[in-house]
Amino acid sequence: MSLHPRVAVYPCPRVPVSRALALSTRDSFDTLSLLVERSMDLALSLGKTNSQTRLSDAYVIKATRLWVERVVVGLNLCPFARRELETDRVRFAVTGAESEEALLADLHHEIELLLADLEMETTLLIHPRALENFIDYNQFLDTANRLLQELDLEGELQIASFHPDYCFADAEPEAGENFTNRSPFPMLHLLREESVSRAVESHPDVDGIPARNVRLLNDMGAQQLATLREACTQDA
Repeated sequence: MSLHPRVAVYPCPRVPVSRALALSTRDSFDTLSLLVERSMDLALSLGKTNSQTRLSDAYVIKATRLWVERVVVGLNLCPFARRELETDRVRFAVTGAESEEALLADLHHEIELLLADLEMETTLLIHPRALENFIDYNQFLDTANRLLQELDLEGELQIASFHPDYCFADAEPEAGENFTNRSPFPMLHLLREESVSRAVESHPDVDGIPARNVRLLNDMGAQQLATLREACTQDA
C-alpha cells in the first residue's frame, strides 16, 4: 500500500543507429554535445516534474492546514482545535487512493498509526482523488464506520466528515452554515473518543457551539466563506 501517487519516468531521447553511423567526426561531436545538452535539460525537467508531483502532497497539506488555521481556528468553529494544532499533535496525511477499496485500506493504516502513537492526538486523512462526489462520500462514511466496528474500536475512535460540497440534511445547499465542514479537499477526521469527552466536559457551553457557528456563518454568507476557503488553496 502506498500513500503517494505513482510517478512516471520517461527515457532520454535516442538517435537512430543508421543516422549516427553516417555522421562525420565533427558532426558527431556537435550532435553528441547537443544530445547531452538535451538529455540534461530533459533530466532537469523530469526532476522538476517529479518534484512537483511529490510536492503536490505538500500543497494539499499546506492548503488544508491554512484552512484549519483560518477557518476552523480563526473563526473559532471548534474551540478545541487551536491547542492541538499549535502543539503539532495533528497528523495531516494525504492518500493517492482513487477507489473506495484503496481509501479504506489507507484509512485502516492511519487508524493503526494513530493507535500506536499516543503523542498524536488526531489525524486528518485527506483524499483529493477519491470520492469527489459528496453523495458517494456520504455513503462511504457507513463503510468507514463499519471498519471501526470490525476493529472493535467503537467508543475509542470516531470519524468526523469534511468535504468541499458538504451539506447538512436540514440546511439549504448554499447556506453558509455548511462551511463548518466544507474543507478544500475531501477528508476523514480520526478523533480519540476519550479526548472528545474531556474537551466537552471542560467547555462551559458545548451545546451552544453549533448554534453559534450557524449564526456566524449564515451571517457571513456562502460567497464570503467560499472566497476565504479559496484563498487557502491559492496561498498554499
